[in-house]
Amino acid sequence: MPLSPALRDELRSRIIRLHSAESPEFESVAMAVFHYQAASNPVYRRFIEALGVEPERVRSTVQIPFLPISFFKHHLVLTAPASAAEAALVFESSGTTGSATSRHYVSDPALYDTISIRTFEHRYGPLDGFHILALLPSYLERNNSSLVYMVQRFIEKTGSGRSGFFLKNTDDLTATLRHLAEHPDGRRILLIGVTFALLDWAESGTDLSFLGALPQLTVMETGGMKGRRRELLREEVHDILTRRLGVAAIHSEYGMTELLSQAYAGEGGIFRMSPTLRILLRDVNDPFEMYFPSGPGNSEGTARRTGGINVIDLGNLDSCSFIETQDLGQYEAGRPDAFRVIGRFDNSDIRGCNLLVL
Repeated sequence: MPLSPALRDELRSRIIRLHSAESPEFESVAMAVFHYQAASNPVYRRFIEALGVEPERVRSTVQIPFLPISFFKHHLVLTAPASAAEAALVFESSGTTGSATSRHYVSDPALYDTISIRTFEHRYGPLDGFHILALLPSYLERNNSSLVYMVQRFIEKTGSGRSGFFLKNTDDLTATLRHLAEHPDGRRILLIGVTFALLDWAESGTDLSFLGALPQLTVMETGGMKGRRRELLREEVHDILTRRLGVAAIHSEYGMTELLSQAYAGEGGIFRMSPTLRILLRDVNDPFEMYFPSGPGNSEGTARRTGGINVIDLGNLDSCSFIETQDLGQYEAGRPDAFRVIGRFDNSDIRGCNLLVL
């Protein structure tokens, strides 16, 4: 049975007020969202019932069942009162040729805008202090990419005439960067690109040596070879890009069609959980066995333990906030709010948003 719209509005307000994934309030809100979705999301409710889980017996987030991400490919994952007919946006994954794609219905774009902008600005500062240059050719060729939508909102917030998308015209991209290097205006520069496009540009033979003299430049990869190049480890990609572009470090964005919250990594590839996104790791052989930053194999001086990434994304209020991804990750020792993405499970789909396979 759908619950009162007033309850949904109350949860939305509590989500917007969150300031840390490690705060006690996050746990409280996540539990409230779980009980809301267990009652009002038909697909998630049937999934829970099939597992024999009684929602009223779930007392903490570590007991919450996580919906396999593949459900977005074959089911309409919506929490009432949201409906497909009323969805303002439908984000769709790129997929591979002949494969099913995920579809994420978004009835509240304003919530997505608020979360994505706040998460970025919390990490990097106000968007009106940036020029944003986006090299996202494979995403721009579609009209329903969540990444393009998000970056478009960021570009609008910059208020900069230099901000924009560069489909495949890397000559214009290079010229814009050179102009900004020669005429600094106090703004920072974010170059955000899909991995294969950044690599193609960096290895094109174009003289990019001037980029090393741009201390205000941040280069960020969103992952994904899209079948255009051999898949590489993130460390390999970052090594190539830092050498070719002459920058000290490459930043990363962790996001995907099925998530409305993001995480960002700076030097070293360490992602920070954002106010509406928390990562939990599951055993690679038993999806119901969880382990935690303070558990065996995760203390200082010991080897990191690899697990499947489960995501609590409170931005997914109107779909499902508890997602079992096919990504592999590790906790960062001594930092309970930090994690690494190191690859994907064997035989899982090759996807586009920051998933560089082993």
